[in-house]
Amino acid sequence: MKTIHKPFEEKQSIELAIGTFIISTLLFLLYIISKENSIVFVIAWPFALFSIIVNLIMFVHLAERFLHLPLQRKDIAVKIIILVSNIPITFFYYLIVMKL
Repeated sequence: MKTIHKPFEEKQSIELAIGTFIISTLLFLLYIISKENSIVFVIAWPFALFSIIVNLIMFVHLAERFLHLPLQRKDIAVKIIILVSNIPITFFYYLIVMKL
């Protein structure tokens, strides 16, 4: 009997990663363009906290799927890498904002 590889169909993790990246980049650019306006800072920090929580929940979900679906591990690993790639970018934004 031939095993058919069925790709991991979940798209929410990629949408979440791209969405949080775009919004955090826009907030970062708005903060830089507005010459360190505190209103942008007040809006950005709750978003950053919410983003961390939601991305952490998605990471736990993907890690659980990674353990329970051995045939789809490659697809899930790619989604985890895309999700986790936001961490160094956000850290870079944080370093720039704290140096300004």
